Amino acid sequence: MDLLKVATLFALTALAEIVGCYLPWLVLRQGKPLWLLLPGALSLALFAWLLTLHPSAAGRTYAAYGGMYIAVALLWLRFVDGIALTRWDAVGAFVALAGMAIIALQPAVQAG
Repeated sequence: MDLLKVATLFALTALAEIVGCYLPWLVLRQGKPLWLLLPGALSLALFAWLLTLHPSAAGRTYAAYGGMYIAVALLWLRFVDGIALTRWDAVGAFVALAGMAIIALQPAVQAG
């Protein structure tokens, strides 16, 4: 997969995971309606399915995905929670995304 495809898929995966965790958080912490648990569960199922679309081993996929998750979580912090990002947030997201790219785009290793 090329970097744009990998990054897009990871970004969608991260969004599904964050929504799947945020909706139960709203129910449990802010007293929102219980019916929000259903779309939360569906979002977590979507998250798990999206992770299966990557061609590399599960552990490598999870490791690379973590970098995108950090970046998307910080965007969530900014646009959903309304909290301004710091330069440290931006640098951390850049480092995490660089790590994602290194892991996800490494040359194929021959089984031997």
